[in-house]
Amino acid sequence: MIVVEGLNKSFTSERGTVHVLRDVSLSIGAGERVAVVGASGAGKTTLMHLLGGLDRPTSGRVSFEGKEIFDYSLAELDAFRNRSVGFVFQFHQLLPEFTALENVMMPARIGRIPPAEAQVQANNLLEAVGLSHRLHHKPGQLSGGEQQRVAIARALVMGPRLLLADEPTGNLDSATSDEIVALLNQLHDEHNLTMVLVTHSEKLAAGMDRIIHMEDGCLNGA
Repeated sequence: MIVVEGLNKSFTSERGTVHVLRDVSLSIGAGERVAVVGASGAGKTTLMHLLGGLDRPTSGRVSFEGKEIFDYSLAELDAFRNRSVGFVFQFHQLLPEFTALENVMMPARIGRIPPAEAQVQANNLLEAVGLSHRLHHKPGQLSGGEQQRVAIARALVMGPRLLLADEPTGNLDSATSDEIVALLNQLHDEHNLTMVLVTHSEKLAAGMDRIIHMEDGCLNGA
């Protein structure tokens, strides 16, 4: 599904150039579950952002199902991020003024799905993640684990084939983390997802099909 070739990412400031990724190459098969592990600053989140088209590399290529995503026009790249990729972040990134249902509906509304259809899809996913009783609660009224469940439902509302998760359990206690891991694995099977998870959790990484180690912007085990 994903082929990465010679990926480099660097940032230049008055203090000089910082190389975040160095000649990264890897491939990820459809349906595979991959954990990316490494110390803080190793380049894990930057890699995830490049895989999902949230940022552009300094050089190198990212192909998704045979198409180079950075050859897309801006409109095509927006459509790729909206329809082909679901994103889950450590701190949820939910919109505080909207309910759980409205947050999950948001990508569908951006994708111009009719409101009634978007609501049905969001309802179904919130039920799937165990939150059918919390549809009309705002993020501030939800626990951390519940907020992460809403974020996972939102990531899946457009039926993406790729799920990218950056420390999805990093802000949760151990019991809630276990629930989220079980939920991700369940959804992987039910939705035929390909998953790439950035994590510090040895337990979460051990449950994946493959573990990739990052150090100083380089990969081992790709």
